[in-house]
Amino acid sequence: MRHTAEPDKDRTFAAKLGDRGLFPHLAPLVYVNHAGISPPSRPVRLAMIALLDDYAARGAAAFPAWFAQRARLREKLGRLVGAAAEDIALVQSTTRGLSDIALCYPWRPRDRVILFEGEFPANVTPWQRAAALFDLEIVFLPLGGFADGSGAGLARLEEELWRGARLVAVSAVQFQTGLRMPLAAIGALCRAHGAELCVDGVQAVGATPVDVEAAGIDYLACGGHKWLMGLEGTGFLYIRRERLPALRPAVAGWLSHEDGVSFLLQGPGHLRYDRPIRQRADFVEGGNLNAAGYAGLDAAVDLILQIGVERIHEHANRFLDPLEEALRERGWESLRAEDPALRGCALGVRPPGGASVVELHRELTHLGIACAIPDGVLRFSPHWPNALDEWEQVLLSTDEALGRVRKG
Repeated sequence: MRHTAEPDKDRTFAAKLGDRGLFPHLAPLVYVNHAGISPPSRPVRLAMIALLDDYAARGAAAFPAWFAQRARLREKLGRLVGAAAEDIALVQSTTRGLSDIALCYPWRPRDRVILFEGEFPANVTPWQRAAALFDLEIVFLPLGGFADGSGAGLARLEEELWRGARLVAVSAVQFQTGLRMPLAAIGALCRAHGAELCVDGVQAVGATPVDVEAAGIDYLACGGHKWLMGLEGTGFLYIRRERLPALRPAVAGWLSHEDGVSFLLQGPGHLRYDRPIRQRADFVEGGNLNAAGYAGLDAAVDLILQIGVERIHEHANRFLDPLEEALRERGWESLRAEDPALRGCALGVRPPGGASVVELHRELTHLGIACAIPDGVLRFSPHWPNALDEWEQVLLSTDEALGRVRKG
């Protein structure tokens, strides 16, 4: 029996906006929780099964083909954010990528780090731990003044940068409200004041355009299980090339070395402990990776690249526009930015009359609407498989859920 692995050539699937045909196992009537966890598509599942079958048949002999697949994946992820493949490292999560930067950054005592209130904890805890380890000062700024078009948020950031800061950490899109942060303007302020910019990209990459060069981003971490539509335990880290020499390889492992595996392949005399750490982003890949998860992520990214992130972003917002308008007419409070340029692909709302969001979410789940309630905000987050007319079902179910909650 002949076993070969050609992960990128086995099968071609066509992704179509508004068509969930590649998700035959998806149970909810309408799935609008891609900002939480995306369900794996059929190509993702088949890619992972193909890897498992190959390893089951060949064991270690299967490794080279799937190692090459991960190299191609770095190139694809780089295309999504405007970076080169060699500036991309594969990491297990957003948290891991941000923690790697927080631990490897060349801190000086009393360096200041600027964070924002309302951020997801993944973009707070690593900096707090770094502050405790390296004697840093954490400064929190409010998110107010970014969504209203007043410019107050940027003005407040610049005022703080005048006081001095080594690094600004911000999410590309805020997880509760879907607010798309003005990364290019933030990056310009950081460069003008000698600070570096680190971005949590997990609520953006795959559905909201991000360009690390245009925005002047120095570091970007992103998990693979949300808008990239891969699996938990996968993600990537971007590091601007000129920042690499200053980083301290505090998280390096045996696979971080140059020519780190030759002692396993070239006979005796090659086992050494003095090989230099790679001067590439993937020095953070210190050990073996989630091979099956990255096979699945590769298939998921292929579908996104087929459609294009700009089209996905437009599609998701065409879904949300009429839903937001109808909910507002019913007395719901929308947290979505008025300016379309400041919108990701999620709509956060609060119900009228102080209705319990927890109870609403429970009723919506019973009615077949998959959504989320981050910190008490009801959030709808569609992606490319959502049909544009599904918003009508979401609205009908929301009306029904609110009625049930009010009746107790």
